[in-house]
Amino acid sequence: MPGVLAWQHVDVYAAYIDQLGPAENIRSGELAAPKPGPTDVLVDVTATTVNPVDTFVRSGAWRTPIEFPFVIGRDLVGTVAATGPGAVGFAVGDRVWCNSLGHGGRQGAAAEQAVVPVDRLYHLPGSVRAADAAAVLHPAGTAYLALFTHGRLRAGETVVVAGAAGNVGGALVVLAADAGARVIATASAQDEQYCRALGAAEVIDYRDPALPQRIRDVCPQGVDVYLDTSGKNDLETAVDLLTFRGRVVLLAGLRTRPVLPAGPLYLKDASIVGFTISHATTVELAEASRTINRLLAGGGLRGRTIEEAPLTAAAEAHARLERGELHGKRLVLCPELDR
Repeated sequence: MPGVLAWQHVDVYAAYIDQLGPAENIRSGELAAPKPGPTDVLVDVTATTVNPVDTFVRSGAWRTPIEFPFVIGRDLVGTVAATGPGAVGFAVGDRVWCNSLGHGGRQGAAAEQAVVPVDRLYHLPGSVRAADAAAVLHPAGTAYLALFTHGRLRAGETVVVAGAAGNVGGALVVLAADAGARVIATASAQDEQYCRALGAAEVIDYRDPALPQRIRDVCPQGVDVYLDTSGKNDLETAVDLLTFRGRVVLLAGLRTRPVLPAGPLYLKDASIVGFTISHATTVELAEASRTINRLLAGGGLRGRTIEEAPLTAAAEAHARLERGELHGKRLVLCPELDR
C-alpha cells in the first residue's frame, strides 16, 4: 500500500527541543520519522510559522504534556503523504492545513513531516499559496474563537479591537467586519489606512490620552464586544465602555492581574471571559476552519508582511518574537529551504 510505504522513512529534518527553556534550546537536525496511527494523516510539511504561544510552550510558561525530543510549532500547511485506515476524507496529494499541533501531547509542525489527527486537519483551497496560509492560520483561528465562540458576536453589533494592526488584531477586524459588525480599531496613526482596508469603520490612535472618550464619542450606545490584543487588559476602562450585556474577551496578557470592576460589571449584565485556542475542541476548530477557508479562498485573509526562512532559523525566530521584533510580521519556516 502506498500509504504504508510512505511511512517507512528513517528520519526527517526538524526543529526541536530536548528540554524546556530559552530560545537557544531549539536545535535543528535529524529525528526519527513520525509514526502515524490508524486515525492519523502523515503530512509533508511545506510551511509552518512561529506564534507567541509556541514560545510559552518552549519556555515552560504554558504547561502541557511534552515528550522529548519535542518538535516545536502549532501550524502547518502541506501535502498528504499517507493516511491511516480510519483517516477518511483525505487522499495522498491533498493540500491541507492544521493549527493545533505542538501541545496536549502532540508533536509539533516544524519538521519535514508531521502526523496530524484526522479531526484536526482541513483541506486548503487550491488557489492559496502555502506561506500565505501559514501566516494567518493561528491568528485567524484565535480571532474566530474570540469573536464567535466566546464573544457571541452577531451582525449589527459594535466591536472594539485594541491593537488592530497586529496579527491577531488584523484577523479580528477582518472576521468581525465580514460578519456584519461595526469595528472600532485602536492602532497607531500610521496604521489607520491599513486598518480601514481590513474593514474597520473607525480607527483611533491608541496613544490619544482621551482614547476612552474618543471611543464613547463614536459608540454612544456602548460597545458590544471588547477585545484587547495587546494584553494590557484594562478591565475598568473596558467594562465602562460596554453596553448592556456587553462582553469583554481576554485573549492575551498571560501575566496580567487587572482590577475587576465587579459592581459596574454586574449592573450591566455584562461578562468577561478568557480563552486560549489551546483549549478549543476539535468541533470548535472545525467550525472556525470553514470561515478561515472561505476568507482564504476569497483573498480576505492575508498576512501583512511575510518573511520566509528555513527551519534552521527557528531559534532566532523565537528570540526575535520574544524581543518584540515581529510585530505585524509573520515569519514562515519552510523545510524546503533547508535542503
